[in-house]
Amino acid sequence: MTEQTGAQTHEFQAEVSQVLSLVINSLYSNKEVFLRELISNSADALDKLRFSAIAEPALLPAGYAARIRLIPDEQAHTLTIADNGIGMSAESLVKDLGTVAHSGTKQLVQQLKAAGDTKNDLRLIGQFGVGFYSGYLVADRIDVISRAAGSDKAWKWSSDGRQSFTVEAAERDEVGTSVVLHLKEDQHDFEREWRLRELVTRYSDFISHPIELSVKRGKTGEEETSLEVVNRANALWTRPEKEIEDAQYDEFYKHLTHDYEAPLARTHFHVEGTQMFTGLLYLPKRAPFDFGDPEVKHGVRLYVRRVFIMEQCDELLPRWLRFVRGVIDSDDLPLNVSRELLQDSAVVRTIKKQVTRRVLDLLGKIAQDRPDDYLEFWKQFGAAIKEGLHFDPSYADKIAPLVRYETSAETGAENGVKDGFTSLAEYVKRMAEGQTKIYYAQGPSKALIAGSPHLESLKKRGYEVLYMTHGIDQWALEGLREFDGKQLCDAMQEDTGETDKPKDETEKAASETESRELTPLLSRVKSVLAEHVSDVRISERLTDSPACLVIPKGGLPAHIERLIRAQQGNLPEQKRILELNPKHAIVTRMRDEHARAAESPLLSEWIELLYDQALLAEGSPLPDPQRFSKRFVALLQNATVSS
Repeated sequence: MTEQTGAQTHEFQAEVSQVLSLVINSLYSNKEVFLRELISNSADALDKLRFSAIAEPALLPAGYAARIRLIPDEQAHTLTIADNGIGMSAESLVKDLGTVAHSGTKQLVQQLKAAGDTKNDLRLIGQFGVGFYSGYLVADRIDVISRAAGSDKAWKWSSDGRQSFTVEAAERDEVGTSVVLHLKEDQHDFEREWRLRELVTRYSDFISHPIELSVKRGKTGEEETSLEVVNRANALWTRPEKEIEDAQYDEFYKHLTHDYEAPLARTHFHVEGTQMFTGLLYLPKRAPFDFGDPEVKHGVRLYVRRVFIMEQCDELLPRWLRFVRGVIDSDDLPLNVSRELLQDSAVVRTIKKQVTRRVLDLLGKIAQDRPDDYLEFWKQFGAAIKEGLHFDPSYADKIAPLVRYETSAETGAENGVKDGFTSLAEYVKRMAEGQTKIYYAQGPSKALIAGSPHLESLKKRGYEVLYMTHGIDQWALEGLREFDGKQLCDAMQEDTGETDKPKDETEKAASETESRELTPLLSRVKSVLAEHVSDVRISERLTDSPACLVIPKGGLPAHIERLIRAQQGNLPEQKRILELNPKHAIVTRMRDEHARAAESPLLSEWIELLYDQALLAEGSPLPDPQRFSKRFVALLQNATVSS
């Protein structure tokens, strides 16, 4: 070999048959999308002819009507997709079909841009030049018979998709293209009328050109062949809102979702600018039976220029808005080559942000204009919306006015409480004089929280408390730390940060005396309950109950802790703080007993019994129910004897 001193340029070499095999067998996960791809190609050809006829009107003969035809043949086992679009010359057949990933559509768009057509009204979806080869998913040979507009000659391209193809002269009565698929033995299902109707409805229902299916009607042996239009050819979302009646919107919703009820609300919008897309989104009235299943997919239908791409496109909608139904139709989205997946990009993120804000605006409008309807909606889907506070706290300013909580305030239209629920805005309006924070308490049920000893002092002051009973509330609060300048405060935490008016000298002296007198008892209680609590303190929140367990800073509510432990199994036990009411008769009796006999076994029994009572009051299970029962019976027996 002659020694080379300079760099040389070489063309890549590829085994064409292997590349084609990869295109055919690796790009598409679902064989049936071949029909979508070929119908889209036909739609492009029709649009190209219309566009070309602007400069050359003679290309459109008198009485021309654009159409796409599907012609199955159960005898020959073929399926023909025919159009009367722009057609192809022999040269085009060689270049466009003989070169893998050569896109005539993309080339045309590039030519238009080079010519200065910045508006580019031509709505074509081809961009990779591989859609045609999807036909080989179901066919072992494809014939393409085409006649270019302005020509009287037709040509036939034919290949088995392996190594080579042929091009020869052919006959065709009109301009356009016919793609004849010679179906594989295991793909004869695509000859069936019902199957073709189903695929057109799913993937190409809103193609703007009529899709005609050749059907046979009549008795066996006497069938007559006719053509029936099988697509709607009218995408509702592309029409101006003022031209669409409510009944049409509702009908489309039911067609889309199979819901028997009309939707609660809708939003129809067109976004223009850097990204152009159209959306028609609906809010259902009721949650489906599987709404709470985390494995169920969610998302809206995605179309690109009215061609169906994806059934549940979750990339355009956050999971916490998974109840939204509808369609998004984009002029230009970054799809992967098979057009089955979205590529992550700034375009996708921008559309997702726009869609999210549109839905939140719609929810805000319903909450304001139709509060009764919104409350019913909240009962169905509120837990999902609260997830947004945790997963997307950047939307907290829009979500916070939407949340509804059960409350300790009485139901009444005059004070803004509907069916036991309130908004944060209404809570703030009702805040007592001197109150600076929004108080809430968490628990497994409203009834359990309402009777909690933690709320006794707040109720005495006339402070309202929000009841948070859903598992997501603990995490939602991370994105909702304040509202309208008011901090949200957990009534079950060790320090609520809210005290009564400053104590006078007499009250201070009494408090110091109580603390001094109870210090020995607190030490004994802490010693007995060392395995269960982290500290024992005098409580200022209790008025009626002898004791309660409070959550240390950064800790979890007891019911949430149990929930996590049941799911994960390795959560270390959280020790809480036991607070004692210094004015309660039981506590003062224990104080006196400790003063009489500091190591009294009876006092230890009382201490453990008091701890068990605090567990029951918060709804927690007892570590040893049988032992509690024996202590309780013994206590009653002693009381009976004493009396």
